[in-house]
Amino acid sequence: MRTYYVYIMVNHSGTLYTGVTSDLARRVYQHETQVGSRFTKKYRMNKLLYFEQTGDVLSAIEREKQIKGWRRSRKLELIKAKNPRWIDLAGGGVA
Repeated sequence: MRTYYVYIMVNHSGTLYTGVTSDLARRVYQHETQVGSRFTKKYRMNKLLYFEQTGDVLSAIEREKQIKGWRRSRKLELIKAKNPRWIDLAGGGVA
């Protein structure tokens, strides 16, 4: 069974990016090296703050759309609930 991830990254100025992938480590690396996304190349996403996983791709896509539709304050509440100190989850080997 495949695993899918919905994730939130941030850059140095606090811009948030929400995405979905089946390979979180690879996707975070792409963001950090500005490969594969015009948005992340422009805004230099460099820190993984939040992720959740599911075995269903449609659920992952729906969750990504849901989070993208939220106001910034609600996204920050989601991050704070699981990662209150904004630790780079990819840097800690979690991804």
